[in-house]
Amino acid sequence: MTDPTTFDPAQVFRVFAMRPVATTDFDQVVVNAPGDDLRCVFLWGQDCYNCNLFKQAALLHQQALRDLGLTWFQADVYADEPLGRRFGLHGVPTFVLYRGGKRLGRITGWPGLPQFVAAIRRQQGP
Repeated sequence: MTDPTTFDPAQVFRVFAMRPVATTDFDQVVVNAPGDDLRCVFLWGQDCYNCNLFKQAALLHQQALRDLGLTWFQADVYADEPLGRRFGLHGVPTFVLYRGGKRLGRITGWPGLPQFVAAIRRQQGP
């Protein structure tokens, strides 16, 4: 459990082993990589208030997110604007889901833990 008085937004990357991706390697690392795991790409921005809300919630509810069995990736689209344009982003955070080379959908904004979990469960199927 994370102590909210010592919140460090960057912790989320380490805690969930979020692999950094960029425009230059996105297809190779996320889309075309072998495997049938459900991949979640967390697109965020430096000093983004709503991104930090997700990061804090993720750190406070680590087990609930781990139980989803996602393979996590992350990219700061403020620093990598072409990646943000690729997805036509109008805001962050945005979570883009892939499996087996196919884009399954996306979650725009941080809807809160229950809604996020429900959306992921729908992609996982029965």
